[in-house]
Amino acid sequence: QVQLVESGGGLVQAGGSLRLSCAASGRTFSRYAMGWFRQAPEKAREFVAAISGSGGGTVYAGSAKGRFTISRDNAKNTVYLQMNSLKPEDTAVYYCAGRGTYYSSRYADEYDYWGQGTQVTVSS
Repeated sequence: QVQLVESGGGLVQAGGSLRLSCAASGRTFSRYAMGWFRQAPEKAREFVAAISGSGGGTVYAGSAKGRFTISRDNAKNTVYLQMNSLKPEDTAVYYCAGRGTYYSSRYADEYDYWGQGTQVTVSS
C-alpha cells in the first residue's frame, strides 16, 4: 500500500508560479510511475503530467506543455510539479497519483493510488 500526500497549493496571481510536492510512503518508490491530475469545479478530472519510475520519461497534457515540469527525487520519495506562467484556467484541485509499474500513463483509471488533493487558485 502506498500513501500519497500533496502539498504546495495555494493562491497565486496569474503569471505566477507554484511548486507542488507529493510525498509517498514505502521503500519501492522508484518502481512506481507517478502522475498529476487536476479537477476544476463541475469538470471531469484531467491529466496534467506523468513521469516514469526512473524519472527518465515524462509526458504532458497540451495545456501543461512548456509551462509545467514534472520531476521526482527517488531518494526522497517525492514527485514535484513546477507550475509557471499560471493562468486562471489552471485553478483546480491537483491530485498526485501512483501506479505499480515503471511506465507512466495519462489515463486516470490506470493509477492505483491517489492523494487527497491540494487546491490551486489562480486569480486574474
